[in-house]
Amino acid sequence: MNHTRDKRLKYANLILDTPELLPDLLDILFDVDDKTSCRAAWVLEFVCADNLELLLPYLDVFTENINKVHLDPAVRPIAKICEYLAKAYFSKTANKVQLILTNKHKELIVETCFDYMINDEKIAPKAYSMNTLFLFGNEFDWIHPELIIIIERDYQIQSSGFKARARQILKKIKK
Repeated sequence: MNHTRDKRLKYANLILDTPELLPDLLDILFDVDDKTSCRAAWVLEFVCADNLELLLPYLDVFTENINKVHLDPAVRPIAKICEYLAKAYFSKTANKVQLILTNKHKELIVETCFDYMINDEKIAPKAYSMNTLFLFGNEFDWIHPELIIIIERDYQIQSSGFKARARQILKKIKK
């Protein structure tokens, strides 16, 4: 598989049509030193964008391993999937994520997102992590103050994309 959208969509559709393959996809994804793991991350992101509920039986595996993902092309999809989970959890529309996402899952997602914020990651994982942390900060009162510190500390040295997302998140926190 190459990185083209068509190929990612093809394999995501394979997983969507054959969900019993999802554990194999996760095994490939979490073989984090193999460059193939990046491709698995791309596919999983597409799967979750289409049907996040397919990931729910594997949330323990997912959340316990996301902090191990370190290759740049795999980090972005992981951060995006974390954002999908946070958005679903805080959705006004009732859904299965709200029933299944435990405090342990949330803690592991928050920890990983903070790692993305303080480590030398690209803008996309930081932007997705900011949003995820903002959402979980509505439940855990310690998150927003920590997020503000990181954003303000890094604001001057980051890209214009980071700054735009940071302004957006800070504005939401201050409401």
